[in-house]
Amino acid sequence: MTIFRSVLKLAAVGTFATMQLAGMAQAEFAAVGNPKPAVILFGPSNDGGWSQAIDEARQKLEDELDMRIPQAEEIPESATAIRPAAELFIERGSNIIIGSAFGYSDTFKELAEQYPETVFINPAGTTNGPNLKSVYGRTYETQYLCGMVAGGLTKSNKIGFVAANPFGLVNWTVNAYLMGARQVNPDAELSVVFTGAWGDPVKERAATEALIEQGVDVVGQHVDTPTPQIVAAEHGIYGTGHHRDLSEFSAATQCSSVWTWDRFLKPEIEKIAAGAFEPAPYGAFLSIAEGGGDIACCGDAVSEELKAKVMAERDAIIAGKQIFAGPLSDRDGTLRVAEGEVLSDGDLWGMDWFVDGVTGQ
Repeated sequence: MTIFRSVLKLAAVGTFATMQLAGMAQAEFAAVGNPKPAVILFGPSNDGGWSQAIDEARQKLEDELDMRIPQAEEIPESATAIRPAAELFIERGSNIIIGSAFGYSDTFKELAEQYPETVFINPAGTTNGPNLKSVYGRTYETQYLCGMVAGGLTKSNKIGFVAANPFGLVNWTVNAYLMGARQVNPDAELSVVFTGAWGDPVKERAATEALIEQGVDVVGQHVDTPTPQIVAAEHGIYGTGHHRDLSEFSAATQCSSVWTWDRFLKPEIEKIAAGAFEPAPYGAFLSIAEGGGDIACCGDAVSEELKAKVMAERDAIIAGKQIFAGPLSDRDGTLRVAEGEVLSDGDLWGMDWFVDGVTGQ
C-alpha cells in the first residue's frame, strides 16, 4: 500500500479528525451530466494487494452499474503524473475521478478546486472539499477477526505480524490482531517486525523467517505483497492476509482482511447520479457495516467452532461493538481508554502505543 510514506508528512497532516474544512457545510453536491467514473491507480492492477483490490472493485462496478470505467495504473504520487492522468479523463468526459493513494491528496485538492463540477474520491487520502471525499476503512475490525483465527490456531501461543511502518493505521491493526487472538486464547503473545516498506518482498521474507525462528506458528501481515503467506506455507505454519484474499497465493492463509471498495463506491456513484453526493469534512472512515472492508474466512484448518466464534464477533461488530473500548491500557501499564469510554477516531489515527503482549521492533 502506498499511503503514509513519510512519517513527517503524516505528522503534519494529522488525523481525519483534524483535517481541513472543519467548518464546511454539509450541502449536497451535484456533478454535471450522467456519472462517468474513472480510476487512477498508484500501482499495477495485478500487484496482489492494495491496487488490485481497487481494480477488482472497479470491475465489479462495471458489471453492477452497467458502465465502462476506464483506468490508468502505475501513476506515482507526484503532481506531474497525477494531474495529466486526471485531466485526460476529464477531457474525455469523466466527472468522477477515483484515486488510490495518500500521496494524491494535495493534487486532488487542487484539481477539485479547479474542476468544481467533477467529484473526486480518494481511498487513503486526507483532503476533503465540497466535491472531494477521502476515504479509508476501519481495518482494526477485520484484523481483530483474523486475529481470532490466529489465536485459535496457534499451538505455541506465539503469533507473528509483518508490518510496514509504525503509523497509527498500522499500529491499530497490530493491537487489534492480538486483542482478537486473546479473545479465544488469553495466553497468546505477538511479535511484530516492521519492514519500513509497504511492498518489499525481500524484506517481508526476511521478517517472516525471523519470526518463524522465534517460534511463531501463525503470521499475520499489514504489507502489500503475499510474501509472508508464501513463506508461512514453505515452513508449514499458518498465516492471515491483508488487502485481498491471499489464499490464492498460499495454502497457509486461513483468513484475510479484505477491502470491499465496491460496496462503498456503488452507492456513492448512485448518489452522484441522483444529484445527492454528500461531502464529508473529515473524510469517510468506514466500518465493516459501511462497506469499508470484511474478512475472507475461513481456511480448512479452522474448526467449525472457531469459525462460529469469528462470525459471531463479526455480527457483533456490525451491530456496533467497539474494539478499542475501555478499560484498556498499553504494554507499559498506562491507561489509554477509561472504563465506559471508546478510543476516539483522532486517537486511533495517532496511535503510537501497543497493548500488553506485543513485542517487536
